[in-house]
Amino acid sequence: MPVYRVVLNSRPGKDAVPVPEHFRLEETTLAPDLQDGDVLVQTLYLSVDPYMRCRMNEDTGADYMTPWQVSECVDGGGVGVVESSRCSTFIEGDVVTSFNWPWQTQAVMKGSGLQKVDPQLADGHLSYFLGAIGLTGLTALLGVREKGHVIKGANQTMVVSGAAGACGSIAGQIGRLDGCVRVVGICGSNQKCKVLVEDLGFSAAINYRQEDVPVKLKECCPDGVDVYFDNVGGEISDKMNKGGHVILCGQISQYNKDVPYPPPLSKETRETLQMRNITRERFIVLNYMSKADAALFELSQCIKSGQIKVMETVSNGIENLGDAFCSMMKGGNIGKQIIKI
Repeated sequence: MPVYRVVLNSRPGKDAVPVPEHFRLEETTLAPDLQDGDVLVQTLYLSVDPYMRCRMNEDTGADYMTPWQVSECVDGGGVGVVESSRCSTFIEGDVVTSFNWPWQTQAVMKGSGLQKVDPQLADGHLSYFLGAIGLTGLTALLGVREKGHVIKGANQTMVVSGAAGACGSIAGQIGRLDGCVRVVGICGSNQKCKVLVEDLGFSAAINYRQEDVPVKLKECCPDGVDVYFDNVGGEISDKMNKGGHVILCGQISQYNKDVPYPPPLSKETRETLQMRNITRERFIVLNYMSKADAALFELSQCIKSGQIKVMETVSNGIENLGDAFCSMMKGGNIGKQIIKI
């Protein structure tokens, strides 16, 4: 059976929007024999995520992220099944995941870079290990818990930007479960607004492409905003209450621009934050991995019980990876963008 892989064809300019032509599909061959410690895996699902835009640049701008190399196989979150193993930790049939899964239909990987997962945690939805019961879910849960300071009974309001994306859609639901009386989502289409309110239990949703966000926020948040879970690196609302918390989880609006992260604030905004004692903190989930196992188990339970609903946009076939990535960067996905191989 032929093996296909996706390589980086060329780098977009620093400020350029990626297009599918930046990626190239190739046929490749695998080494016939496994070395000690090697595992042959069949890829089931691959993940495309906003942070990958940084990996298309020669300099990712972050010390914990390596750039992709031109004409080399691209990698990211993946889940698959072990076909054969010369690593004592894995046997044929094990379901495994990795943050550095090569974008190919089959691959030989070092067992040390793989993590075994229990399909029952995801009720058989193996793609959830790339999203809701993976790094994305962890970012949402731990971001809200570690930086949001949500207190049951405190009548708090949470606003989530990028609310219909993989992380935002879960963060908003966690805010609600943890005790926020109002959760308002900001997203980019009427369809997304409908999903947030009707399917995910958000109190209200604002379409930033068609509505005046400050005016709508005033309307939707009569008691001001206590927690702002920011996935896009957007403007901070002047509706933030004293002692409020801004959680910086991403900056999709800035990924195609050559700017530092977190995006610098105007002098005016800085003064407002200081005056109102509002914290604005970056959240990097990799710093909280000691809490990961308990958090993943909790996410699994909430999903199984129906307290958290998972949204996914699934594209079929490795040949559509470039299209799926570029669509996700423009907001074409609701929930996690997944490629089924």
